[in-house]
Amino acid sequence: MLGFSDPIADTIGLLRPRTVIDPALHAAGPWALRFDQSSHVKIGVIARGTCWLTLDGHKPVRLEEGDFYLLGNPPPYVLASTLTAPSRPAKPLWESAEDGVVRIGSEAEEDTYLCSGFFSFEDTNAPVLTQVLPLFVLVRAADPRGKLLAHLSELLVSETRTAAAGSSLVLNHLAQVLFVHMLRAHAEQADQPTGWLGALNDDGIGAALRAMHTDAAHPWTLKELADISHMSRSAFASSFKGRVGTTPLDYLIQWRMSLARDALGRGTRTISELAFMIGYQSESAFSTAFRRVVGSSPRQFRDASTCAVNGRPEQGH
Repeated sequence: MLGFSDPIADTIGLLRPRTVIDPALHAAGPWALRFDQSSHVKIGVIARGTCWLTLDGHKPVRLEEGDFYLLGNPPPYVLASTLTAPSRPAKPLWESAEDGVVRIGSEAEEDTYLCSGFFSFEDTNAPVLTQVLPLFVLVRAADPRGKLLAHLSELLVSETRTAAAGSSLVLNHLAQVLFVHMLRAHAEQADQPTGWLGALNDDGIGAALRAMHTDAAHPWTLKELADISHMSRSAFASSFKGRVGTTPLDYLIQWRMSLARDALGRGTRTISELAFMIGYQSESAFSTAFRRVVGSSPRQFRDASTCAVNGRPEQGH
């Protein structure tokens, strides 16, 4: 086997993230903005000044200049200059943006500058990542990783101010790099985050995960994966279940079905080709496994995806 694959890159690539850069917020005086519940991922940086972030049901967190934050599938939340300022909905203000900027208060007295954006993922496989996303990740400006993130944010801000050729592509890639570094920060900060995202930093379990992503079609056995992890079968099985939340072979099946959903949704393979590509010896064996996991046959799933795409309204309508 050649080099191992990268589960984070595999998963993000599978989800085909779409990056949207929010208007830059320039604010002065007392202010508070309430954001609706959001799906998928929000990322922001306090480019200048300070503010408070309060997620519904959680204690407020003070964000300082240079701090980065990530919100995974967040409930409604408030960004505010003080905890006593009355909040107003953010959406109307965002919709009033001019040249990608919104302002609160006098420009001459501006003391807060915040940049943010969000990622949305294709619904077909979104749960593969969204189910293991942390609710909140904070990287302080003084953190060693914060210095790298600061360089990325400078590039992002610079790119949002230009209409140069390829700008949207550059923005998308820069935002994805920022996203990956925030996920890495979460894995490093948490004591023992559950899910495959947290398990990647475990030398043994991470090696097994990378092996399964590298060759999903291989007929992996518990012994092979335990050997890769340099553990006994029983210790590996117990550790994997504790870290990832499912058994190694169940994880493999789920990853195979994620690949299958993606291929069926795009119509890139026949069902027979797809079956062999992800490790099944016959189309019927694949169809049985797919129905058990997804709840429909591969053909039904493909046909439903085709109808959804053909019936989707064009952008802007």
